[in-house]
Amino acid sequence: MRNADVVIIGSGIAALMAAEEICQSKNVILFTKRKVWDSNSMLAQGGIAVVMSEDDSWELHKQDTLEAGCNVNNIDAVEELVKKGTMSMNDLVSIGMEFDKDEYGQFHLGREGAHRKNRILHSGGDATGKHLVETVYERIKDKITIIENEMAIDLMIQDGKCKGVYTLNDNGDLKTYFANTILLATGGIGAMFQFSSNNQAITGDGIAMAYRAGCEMTDLEFIQFHPTMLYINGSCKGLVSEAVRGEGAYLVTKTGRRIMNGIHPFEDLAPRDVVSRAIFNEMQNGEEIYLSIEMIDGFEQRFPTITLNLIQNGIDLKKGLIPVVPGAHFHMGGIKTTLNGETTIPGLYAVGEVACTGVHGANRLASNSLLEGIVFGKKVARFIAEHPLDPVDENQPRYMIPRFRTLPTKDEMKQTMMKYIGIVRNEEDLEKAIKYFSYFLESKTLDSRPMNKEEIERYNMLTTGKLIAEAALNRKESIGSHFIEYIDQPANI
Repeated sequence: MRNADVVIIGSGIAALMAAEEICQSKNVILFTKRKVWDSNSMLAQGGIAVVMSEDDSWELHKQDTLEAGCNVNNIDAVEELVKKGTMSMNDLVSIGMEFDKDEYGQFHLGREGAHRKNRILHSGGDATGKHLVETVYERIKDKITIIENEMAIDLMIQDGKCKGVYTLNDNGDLKTYFANTILLATGGIGAMFQFSSNNQAITGDGIAMAYRAGCEMTDLEFIQFHPTMLYINGSCKGLVSEAVRGEGAYLVTKTGRRIMNGIHPFEDLAPRDVVSRAIFNEMQNGEEIYLSIEMIDGFEQRFPTITLNLIQNGIDLKKGLIPVVPGAHFHMGGIKTTLNGETTIPGLYAVGEVACTGVHGANRLASNSLLEGIVFGKKVARFIAEHPLDPVDENQPRYMIPRFRTLPTKDEMKQTMMKYIGIVRNEEDLEKAIKYFSYFLESKTLDSRPMNKEEIERYNMLTTGKLIAEAALNRKESIGSHFIEYIDQPANI
């Protein structure tokens, strides 16, 4: 058994920003079930949406965020996000974060879907997340305890309060950590889907753990699909950033017909749910969809990470066409929290994609995710750091690792999620998904051995999948990323 003032679970930018703040006054242990680099933040290509020019304002950023989120956002959360953005970027620059600049030494500001202004900061062209994570990690790596390849499997709840966490390592060893505060920063759910932009470690663990502990969830049905995943022989091979469309690329069929003309005033830079449904409908009609990039000068220099991935997957850049398909990208819903990260269980906090403050509403505005991790990571951390420490009660409740049961494969669950809880949904499919997940969650087996890490991941996918399907079935109207069709209503865009 080990003690810490604060245990952080996860290693993305929200976790690292929180750790950087808290470690100045408290003892911090950070867990990640794989390596510290296994996070969606490391994969973030697009950049950070922030007001950095004279012709922009936080009010305009707020307006774009609310419109993308279909105005079901928490307005207080949105204002917190957009007002703190500029100062947060200046703070990052002061600690060594380098953003791309133009020939005049000014920040190069890109544009992405549903933004009225050029306000996307980049680093290394399309390696913003990687540079950001590395910058913050260098500042904290010697100031906190980082434990890799150890998975948090359940929260210790005693007398209605979270007092610690149980973990499992690759050898199957169960460990117990007591803490005054537990902060969940485990990321989203994207790797639960067949087509996804996410790191394969992102399997909904935080939601499943918090649910088992009795936490309240909200907006789980809101899942954003990124319109442009590189699509080769039936598989996704990485993300093609929206910043590519921000530089002028557009979506076409095999014959060159532009599919977004007449669909939305912003055409190829429409909100992601609109573009994803347009591609989905075209594919339902047998079309193959491509991203035309022939109009972008210096594509290889502007997008070096994407270029390398395209070449490695056999794409001829001279032809100017990239085959694409929508993939699960970002979860707007999650564990219900206040703006200070407080969940419905005392002692348990959540931040980043696993949490839901309502900041994104029904659909996240492009490049607001890294910004959320930065702004709320620091805000939640300050609240935790200022909170007085209670004495840690090391009276450990009895606990056993969840026992083995019949489990489907990850691939089977991913296909089920994509088929039944994907871009366009209907009640019949959602009921099939609930029945599927319930069957395995309720199944019994004579083999009573403890589950290993990989099996607990699958168990968590079942739990989170069922919760998402139930939430989607309960929301009867289509809004933002949740589009539900009925028998007498075709799937219009």
